[in-house]
Amino acid sequence: MRQPATDDRDPGAPEFDGITNLVELFEHAVETHGDRAAFGSLVGGQWVWTSYRQLAELVVRCRAGLASLGVGRGDRVAVISNNRLEWIVAAHATYQRRAIYVPMFEAQSESEWDYTLRDSRAKVCFVASAGIGHRVNTLREDLLDLQHIVPFDASDVGTGSMRELLRQGAGRDIKARLPKAQDMATIIYTSGTTGEPKGVRLTHENLVYQATALARVRDYGPDPRSMGFLPWAHVFGGGVELNTALLRGVTVAICSNSDELFREMPRVKPTVLYGVPRIWNQLYDQVLRELGTQSGLGKRMFDNAVQARSRQQQGDQPSFSQRFAAGFAERTVIPRLTQRMGGRLRMAVSGAAPLAAEIPEFMDRLGIRIYEGYGLTESCGSVTTNPTDAPKFGSVGKPLPGTEIVIDTVAVDADDPREGEIIVHSPGVMEGYHNRPEETARVRTPDGGLRTGDVGYVDDDGYLFITGRVKDLYKLTSGRYVAPAPLEQKLRLSPFVLQCMLYGAGQDYNVALIVVDVPYLRAYLGGDERPAEALIADPRTRRIIHDEILRHSRDFRTFELVRNFWLETRQFTRDNGLLTPTFKLRRRAATRAYEARLLSLY
Repeated sequence: MRQPATDDRDPGAPEFDGITNLVELFEHAVETHGDRAAFGSLVGGQWVWTSYRQLAELVVRCRAGLASLGVGRGDRVAVISNNRLEWIVAAHATYQRRAIYVPMFEAQSESEWDYTLRDSRAKVCFVASAGIGHRVNTLREDLLDLQHIVPFDASDVGTGSMRELLRQGAGRDIKARLPKAQDMATIIYTSGTTGEPKGVRLTHENLVYQATALARVRDYGPDPRSMGFLPWAHVFGGGVELNTALLRGVTVAICSNSDELFREMPRVKPTVLYGVPRIWNQLYDQVLRELGTQSGLGKRMFDNAVQARSRQQQGDQPSFSQRFAAGFAERTVIPRLTQRMGGRLRMAVSGAAPLAAEIPEFMDRLGIRIYEGYGLTESCGSVTTNPTDAPKFGSVGKPLPGTEIVIDTVAVDADDPREGEIIVHSPGVMEGYHNRPEETARVRTPDGGLRTGDVGYVDDDGYLFITGRVKDLYKLTSGRYVAPAPLEQKLRLSPFVLQCMLYGAGQDYNVALIVVDVPYLRAYLGGDERPAEALIADPRTRRIIHDEILRHSRDFRTFELVRNFWLETRQFTRDNGLLTPTFKLRRRAATRAYEARLLSLY
């Protein structure tokens, strides 16, 4: 069965119609937004802002510097760096040489860098620091194409530094080369949750389509300001967020990590924020804990404000007492809750993984609307998004204008007859995997669609719901199929549960690995200072987790429930190989690490 879902919304924003490549996109941003601050960098504890026009001047100098290194059409320019101003300068200088940008994460291993540099045949590699440059240099014996390593952080004007490159480019009149829409712009290597990383070839047409489509359907309001903490080496941060921000004149404060994000939000005061479920879970927990410190009157005022807003959204008229309480809460309780996010945040975008519906529902009550979307690297990061005027919590929204979704129910054995593999037809779909024609062919349908490997369904209103991954589905001995992701999302809403993973393939029932939030548990138990292992071995802890599992599993079917669990204190991290650089669970690796303990639960 094939169930199509299309979006025929008026694309609007005719000023974007002439943009066919990233060079034109960048020029449009500079011409339109000029002296407006484009990016902010935290230097010595203070924010230093670079305007769109100043950014363009740096790109011109870097473009000339790349020309002096012999970078031209089709050459690969790699980068291993955290988010920083130099990253975006190097990217657009590369595009303006009609070359191809290949981003990598600092957190990746040297073997992953080596693989990416060899597979892409990179000619130049920008690196965040001289230390990383030294590590890359030790790999050069096998990197026959790599000619230049350029550190961003070199403090002096030394051979090969970014500062030297910009100095060489100053005053040189090297014109930008205009790429064709079909020219490749970037190769982004997937994080490898299910095997060896694959290089996804994205063209200028792919990236311009998704940026202009998102810019058309979303209103950022006056003086938009964001905080760029999602890694730009990933398509969500470096493609969806950055390119759309350039078009809409968003001022982006560059953050190195989520800790810096939470610390600096009150100073930056963002109006829009892009994030992944892990971030929204943390914000949700923080706000709930702040609400827990309110007086009984404060909590009642908040509840009344929530009820009033809910009635207004449903078209009903709140009572006088609700309106009075809501007005008081709007001036007192709610501002205290939202100040930790800067006090101006009105719109947020979530992607990269499904988000439990309770979080956007709760944040909406605070006046902060989270628009969940869906996409993958192979689709240029964005396929669907929730409409501004009619979001549906729990869904990932409707297809972008020009995109079609087909649900292939034949490809998946599922209990829900609506469910199937999601197939995408879109101008954002990749050119293919780099050097892997056979694997490209495997994810292509005869009519040009992209098999995503994700499982979902489209409801009667045209909204897409994600229910799991084809490869994550497993069968119990009863013959019932389990998609672990939805219940995992729900369990992570518990303040006691930091991370979790369901297990049950070939078993009679499901069990779970639960990573406990030890600081929260310790505080809940009255400041118990025993070692973490002793805390999770306490029978009280098992009762707490048991009750939390029951509380968050009420909407699930009997065969989907967790019957036993293993408690753990060690977190899944990128360093121990259990999370990808974008914080997705490496399910196979986690299963290998914990399978003996999980099997002992049966």
